[in-house]
Amino acid sequence: MIKRFIIAFILLVLVCGGIVGFNLFRDNAMQQFFATMKPPAATVSTMIVKPTEWTPGVEAIGTVSAVRGVDLTVETAGIVKDILFHANQKVEANAVLLQLDDAAERADLDATKAQAALDQTALTRALELQKRGVGSESTLDSARAAASASTSRVNRLQAVLEQKLLTAPFSGTVGIPRIDLGQYLSPGTSVATLQDLETMRADFSVPEQQLPLLKIGQKVRLGVGDGELPFAGTIRGIDPKIDPTSRMVTVRAEVANPEGKLTPGQFVQVRVELPEENNVLTVPQTALTSSLYGDFVFVVRPAKPAANGAAPAAPAKPEEKPATDTAKSAAEARAAKPEEEPAATPAEPTAEEQKPQLVLAQVFVKPGRRNAGMVEILEGIAPGDEVVTAGQNRLSNGMSVAVDNTIDPTKPADQQAAQK
Repeated sequence: MIKRFIIAFILLVLVCGGIVGFNLFRDNAMQQFFATMKPPAATVSTMIVKPTEWTPGVEAIGTVSAVRGVDLTVETAGIVKDILFHANQKVEANAVLLQLDDAAERADLDATKAQAALDQTALTRALELQKRGVGSESTLDSARAAASASTSRVNRLQAVLEQKLLTAPFSGTVGIPRIDLGQYLSPGTSVATLQDLETMRADFSVPEQQLPLLKIGQKVRLGVGDGELPFAGTIRGIDPKIDPTSRMVTVRAEVANPEGKLTPGQFVQVRVELPEENNVLTVPQTALTSSLYGDFVFVVRPAKPAANGAAPAAPAKPEEKPATDTAKSAAEARAAKPEEEPAATPAEPTAEEQKPQLVLAQVFVKPGRRNAGMVEILEGIAPGDEVVTAGQNRLSNGMSVAVDNTIDPTKPADQQAAQK
């Protein structure tokens, strides 16, 4: 019984020891495999840093308005008789847009004109009698006063009658009518808006530190928020007073709008172009990464060659034997063994293997101004450095990379497709 127990115990120890040994061997093999395994090279896009021409500028956000634009209102009360315009109609200066009911005013004007004609006849008669010497001075003065009063009443009623008409003060595009036929309008009621869209102005604000960079007549580029600035204009006015609360100064620019793409009240991006500079180092904004420790870029550099180990020791020379013994030994060896094939020469490395391995270097830089997707680099890199522009996610310092510049993140996708 004890003998069987001892045998079973020994077998159990052997099985458990085998399992434990196998697990230790497996863990050790996996650890060595991952320790010696090289991760695959990450694919990135790069560009060579070189001095370029740089156009600095002052960027701001502005609001567009028409150089001439008003909300049309009526001066007197009345009922709408006729609407002589429609939405988005281009009208000329002094064109009639609205007619209010003026029947009562016309009747008063006709009666006043008749009375004015009668008073003028009386004045003519008084002058004739005065020439004959039968008229008195008081009668002539009364006739003159009556004629003058009648003429003034005619002019007043004529002005009231003209107030029943709404005319365009300048040429432009009229907006949507805000009134209807038969509607009673009180003085000051807004009828529609009139905007001259041929020339627009953009009002924007810049910090007081940038005020010395601006002057009247400077070129300005405007865009509607899609990244492009297709509209060109010039600065027409700079407010001489800085807002003491915001420390901003208001600037006004004028821009031609022949196609009517800019609309009053529209939000625009504004860029005041400054004199061009040369020999400025720039990289795409996609190449710059910000962190808590500062801004940095990844620079691609050739990997340093590994240090060579000690030269292998020369094989020990065999003991010298007499020539006859050597010949016999060689003959016996040839008889005992078939002739061995010559050792194969090692294969030449392929083109891919001949390329130097590329690794990353994390370089902290000092960025400067930004413009059109590019950022100026003041410190950290030099001309000729190869900087990663795309694919820097999950990259780290010293990591192996492979360069693929078939995709350029600084150009639109449609432009890249056209180049292929």
